[in-house]
Amino acid sequence: MPAIALGRTVRAAVLSAVLATVPAAAEPALWAVKDGQSTVYLFGTVHMLKDGMDWQSPKIAHAFGESHDLWLELIDDDDASVQSLVLSMGLDAAHPLSSKLSAEDLARVDAAAKTAGIMFGERGLEPMRPWLAGIMLATGPIVQAGYDPSSGADHVLKREALSAGKELHGFETAERQMNFFANLPPDEEMQLLKATLDDVAEGPAKIDEMAKSWEAGDVAAIDKLFLDFKEPQYQALYKLLIVDRNQAWAAELAKRLKTGTGTSFVAVGAGHLAGPDSLIAALEHRGFKVERE
Repeated sequence: MPAIALGRTVRAAVLSAVLATVPAAAEPALWAVKDGQSTVYLFGTVHMLKDGMDWQSPKIAHAFGESHDLWLELIDDDDASVQSLVLSMGLDAAHPLSSKLSAEDLARVDAAAKTAGIMFGERGLEPMRPWLAGIMLATGPIVQAGYDPSSGADHVLKREALSAGKELHGFETAERQMNFFANLPPDEEMQLLKATLDDVAEGPAKIDEMAKSWEAGDVAAIDKLFLDFKEPQYQALYKLLIVDRNQAWAAELAKRLKTGTGTSFVAVGAGHLAGPDSLIAALEHRGFKVERE
């Protein structure tokens, strides 16, 4: 899942996608949930990293190695599928982006697009819906700084799982994830774009700041990065992208723990494992004991 030099809303919504540089001694957080003959490891991922980052600690490697399957947010995220979805859900050529913006916001978008390396500035975003334009503006500077989705933690784990013959499970599909944005009401969609513009100048420097919390396994600090997203004006989006998804995933994992056997490795965005609305809290509410490894 792509992302992001971030507006407050987008930064929180896709937080894990923008956590970046990781030193050799990194120790991202890992948890274990056990019930009967079942064990589930929970690991917070980052979706964009620089190539060659060494984030797999011995503890993480051991947990992944003993797991017979891997659970990710989605597994149908190949380029062709995602591109097709973007074309069908993210473009609106009949209503150009500039027709939806004030002169002031149009100038801001143009400046941000040029900063993000988008050819022709705002004109390069004209056929895009506001939500897609926001993601493009946020992602551009990150990619320019050398961060690559193919080096993201979830992509690395997926490749290793396939190589090892592990079974793959996706909590969602790429289409469902994109619908979270494509189905936003017009005012919330425009709010998302404007929030991105507010912070776009922070660029990769903000990513490095976020990475320090993730690499150190500082879950409390990661939760603090969501404070803006918990403000009243973002509650509907926060519920849609964080709370409801965590509850759905917890229900599926509860079934896995109660009826399955063996060990599974679950890797979802790091922000989903922090705070009172986390996947961990949702599992604990269902009576499971979740322990930090």
